[in-house]
Amino acid sequence: MQDKTGPRPSSRPAAPATAGAGALDDIPAAPAAPGLPPGAGAEPEPAEGAATGLRAWIAAHRNYLLIPAILILLCAGGFALRGLAAEADYHMVVAALLATPGWRLGLAVGLTALSYVALTLYDVTALASLGVPRRWRDVAPGAFAAFAIAQSVGFGPLSGAAVRLRFYLPLGIGASEVARLVALVTFAFGLGLLLTAGLGAVFAASEMAPALGISTPLLQAVGAAAFGLALAVLALGGHGIELRGGLCRRLHIAGPVRLPGRGLLARQMLVAAADILAVSGVVWVLLPPGTISYPAFVPLFAVALTIGVTSHVPAGLGVFEAVLLAGLSSSGTPVSQLLAALTLYRLIYYAAPIILACAGVVVAEANRLSASPALRLAARAFAGLAPQLLAAFSLLLGAMLVFSAVTPARSVDLAWLARHLPLPLLEGAHFFASVLGAVLMLSARGLAYRLDGARAVALAAASVALVLSVLKAFALYEAAALALFILLLLAARRSFDRPAAILNQTLSPRWFAAIACVLVSALAILLFVHDHSEFGVESWARFELSAEVPRGLRALVGAGLVCGFAGLWMLLRPGASAQGGPASGAECARALAIAAGQPAAEAALLRLGDKRLMFSDDGRAFVMYGRQGRSWIALFGPFGAGDAWPGLVWDFVETARRAGGRAAFYQVTGDTLALYADVGLACLKIGEEARLDLTAFTLEGPAQKDRRYALRRGERDGLAVELLPRGGAGAVMAELSEISAAWLATRGGAEKGFSLGAFLPGYVLGQRVALLRRGEEILAFVTLMETGEGSEAAVDLMRHGGDMPAIGMEFLFLRLAQILSGEGLHWLGLGMAPLSGMSDSVVAPTWQRLGRVIYEHGSRFYNFKGLRGFKARFQPEWRARYLAVSGGLDPALVLFDAARLIAAGPQGAVVPVHEFEEGPAHD
Repeated sequence: MQDKTGPRPSSRPAAPATAGAGALDDIPAAPAAPGLPPGAGAEPEPAEGAATGLRAWIAAHRNYLLIPAILILLCAGGFALRGLAAEADYHMVVAALLATPGWRLGLAVGLTALSYVALTLYDVTALASLGVPRRWRDVAPGAFAAFAIAQSVGFGPLSGAAVRLRFYLPLGIGASEVARLVALVTFAFGLGLLLTAGLGAVFAASEMAPALGISTPLLQAVGAAAFGLALAVLALGGHGIELRGGLCRRLHIAGPVRLPGRGLLARQMLVAAADILAVSGVVWVLLPPGTISYPAFVPLFAVALTIGVTSHVPAGLGVFEAVLLAGLSSSGTPVSQLLAALTLYRLIYYAAPIILACAGVVVAEANRLSASPALRLAARAFAGLAPQLLAAFSLLLGAMLVFSAVTPARSVDLAWLARHLPLPLLEGAHFFASVLGAVLMLSARGLAYRLDGARAVALAAASVALVLSVLKAFALYEAAALALFILLLLAARRSFDRPAAILNQTLSPRWFAAIACVLVSALAILLFVHDHSEFGVESWARFELSAEVPRGLRALVGAGLVCGFAGLWMLLRPGASAQGGPASGAECARALAIAAGQPAAEAALLRLGDKRLMFSDDGRAFVMYGRQGRSWIALFGPFGAGDAWPGLVWDFVETARRAGGRAAFYQVTGDTLALYADVGLACLKIGEEARLDLTAFTLEGPAQKDRRYALRRGERDGLAVELLPRGGAGAVMAELSEISAAWLATRGGAEKGFSLGAFLPGYVLGQRVALLRRGEEILAFVTLMETGEGSEAAVDLMRHGGDMPAIGMEFLFLRLAQILSGEGLHWLGLGMAPLSGMSDSVVAPTWQRLGRVIYEHGSRFYNFKGLRGFKARFQPEWRARYLAVSGGLDPALVLFDAARLIAAGPQGAVVPVHEFEEGPAHD
């Protein structure tokens, strides 16, 4: 789309005036930070400020408001359940569980398998539509694990996107495709709900209407509307639609958005319908016969599922059950039987897939040495999910131990144990098993983040809990699950490679919310099981074999105290020091020595002296970062030995969190995104970097006629390029300084810093400088960032005077590419094109749609298209660049703080360049 109100870019856009990591183009009023939306950080209009103040405060504190909101919803669902299940009794529920026919259990397992097969087909069809088709057998393990984890937990590193990113990256599927895949799957699932619920409401309205308390014609009308909406979306597939209203403004949707094609939508809707029909069938076959017909149950299930998902309570616990019980209350089926069916559904559809996926880790580890390359690749990808799978399993096991502590054991087992064990040992086993359940829940986050300390604690806790589960009540199923967990921890020991103590982690609000949900649910179970018992203070001191209430209370309080004390320690322990300035000269020299042995040329920006440094524990890798406000912004990610990167990224994120800051990694590449997903950061595309492959650079062939024309035209105009060695710019420094000063004066700006180079004599002397001459006159110059490794160079400063031929900069770059190609370099980095490569599809992430709108219509503020057009002349390879940061408002705040760091200019002393001289010389 063209911006019809602003100036259109010409067919040959004007050359940019600055390059480097951000590569700003030659226009006035350019934003300070690439990727920062125009106007970000500006003060709101007075009329709008008062109206949006409360919304802004809520958005800024959303994560902290999440805990009470989720607990309120959970308690509301619990109270509703308590009222609906007033006539039920715990022992009646257990009896109904045991009386469930085996064939119904088998059919429920089969339908669960069918549902998960349909879930894997979501990913297969979505990947094919995104242009990265993969075979079902390659995609299925990762998709299965992603859905199994996300449906049970579903936040942070245990979200579907994070799990998919970890699995799909080794298969050559990038972060952008994963983000679009998740959005497409969510969109298709919504359409499937509309389709199935609408059809069910139309054909089973007479049976379903009394349960919902509405008239049959009204329900049929609602169902027909839902079904018609699904068909309308299908009919509009592949077209742009204009969306308006407040929701569109909040989602940053402006102008037409593209829907997926009809073929893809049809396939995804069929997959979604099959999934919903299968999963609703799991519950239906577990219900007593005659409760409700299947066509009437499907729309009721869809409503309960939707409300459970939107409540943000983990797995919709309590909320989903309350809606279903309310809908089935008029069926005449005893509530105890309904509760038994819903309990079996939770075990079969949620817990069993997690256990099965964890067992797959053992198979994957065994296949690492397989003779088949494809099988080895799939095994490595699936084994990479071990931390997330074991974290989800640990959370479920912890909940199991706590729930087991508040439910009575079989009297026959207790009687046998009382004859052979002293009562204090039995009471202690019961209490400490619950405490160890709390420890497993606290360890889950550390397991997700691959901490070796969390693995050691979880292994010890599970081993002791296995023994206690037998001692407290012959809980053989618990013991079997704990034994499997122990075996998995032993098999996946290589996956936990970050040396860190479990108490050095910081629990996020969502982790607090998940653990709080387990404890509140355990209290609700305790109250339900012992509904007619007295909970007086005197009962706490009762230690008798039959004293189930005091035993459950003590166990629950013990688990709660462990979680509470651990949470307080993580919140109140001394934070990381927030003092200090840029790195010292010795630290910079140490980092430059590391950078000299790796290819990433942007590491040379460290020589500006304006950045802080953090080194890995073994001193073989580092990150350079800046601090602005609460933002800790690492530039380009880690440098140095790759095996030290995971631990270094973890240390940086946790150090920032302990200091009360927000950690971010700015302009990272797609091949490192798993590092950031593993620590719970979201990866948002902010543009594309242009890289010229010098090994394939040529002037031959019809496709290179524009290159040959530019060179011939430059030669006719008397242009020539000279590449000065390091230190060689001293003789022309005065002329370069005049050009730089004039360039800055025409733009009314000052030198930048952080991710952009600055014209400082000491800094320029440490670089090779390419001069564009006409006779003896210097018209323009470009400085190069390089390291001692010698395979890559990147454009840093690029400045020219007023008397500049139209073909000048293109001539300079082509000649420079010829020279560097002759020296044997592989890559020449031309800098980033901000917001380039964003999608405007309706299934694209909101961030990308916002970026696309700014890219298309922001020409008055910044020549986004012109900058990309100039770089595209050189036929480069485009590599996506990302911002890795937590969610909420953090991305916008980080970009604003990055802009302030850049605008502040160089703040430290320039670091000498001699550390690079150990590498190949270009002098």
